[in-house]
Amino acid sequence: MATGLHALPRPVAVVVGAGGVVGAAQVGVGYALEEREFRPDMIIGTSVGALNGAIAAAHPDRAAPWLDHVWAQLRRREVYPLSRVTARGSVFTDRGLRRLIARAELPSRIEELTVPFTAVAMDLDTGAAARLDHGDLESALLASAAVPGMLPPVDRAGRTLVDGGVIAYVPVLAALRAGAASVVVVSSGPESAPPRPHGPRRSAGAVAARAGMLLLHHQIERDLHEVARHIPTVVLPTGIDAWPAPWDFGHSQRLIGTASQAAGRFLDGLRVGGPGLYRVDGPSVTPPGPGGTSTTPSVLEAGL
Repeated sequence: MATGLHALPRPVAVVVGAGGVVGAAQVGVGYALEEREFRPDMIIGTSVGALNGAIAAAHPDRAAPWLDHVWAQLRRREVYPLSRVTARGSVFTDRGLRRLIARAELPSRIEELTVPFTAVAMDLDTGAAARLDHGDLESALLASAAVPGMLPPVDRAGRTLVDGGVIAYVPVLAALRAGAASVVVVSSGPESAPPRPHGPRRSAGAVAARAGMLLLHHQIERDLHEVARHIPTVVLPTGIDAWPAPWDFGHSQRLIGTASQAAGRFLDGLRVGGPGLYRVDGPSVTPPGPGGTSTTPSVLEAGL
């Protein structure tokens, strides 16, 4: 049985999902990968994961420290400045995202990135996933992060595009279709964890939030299990139990540090034995798929 990331079948895709402030935890996981001198063959990102992923694709050996600095200073008003142009179909403008992209020292076109990269968005007319792997990079990142109603849709190549998290919150299917022989998922936000019992929901907002979380959870699980049937699918843990609100960027340093340590411990014990789902969810271990194994005994393996 092979050990560690370097034993994964090539090409290896790193998949970076959506989730707002989850992007800070992705930076911590990025530290763990860079410290182990791991470079993927392709990077697939959705929403905030597309922005983090594009920066990693441009600077594959030194993205984490730069992103750490950015996330440490990031505040909601910088990412979501209020819009005065309601005709564009959004509450906020994309000025903040444009500034972040401009500061990231990225090339103008996707093809010029060091590591092959795809941003995933959703076609607002058809509901289909739009895999953006060539052409203008800025518009691809803006489209992938265009949360419906919050940030303006992007017109690109004759299509109206919005946030890819609607259709592919963790875009592992896009990695499989791109020819990946194994996948490493660096996004594991609250929607990825098994749903916990919830107390009485006394407001319309609480009901909507719970339903939305469950919808995303089932989408993520469906896609992960489908891909794991075919190739090794490694989901790196963040070790984070208490997540802030998606727009609350004041906890970034805690998220980065916790995720870096949790992902590093997992990677150092990783054993891969073929197609399957390799992950640890919080304090418990998820049993692997067919042919897979975990880094520590699961409840089933321990006979409990």
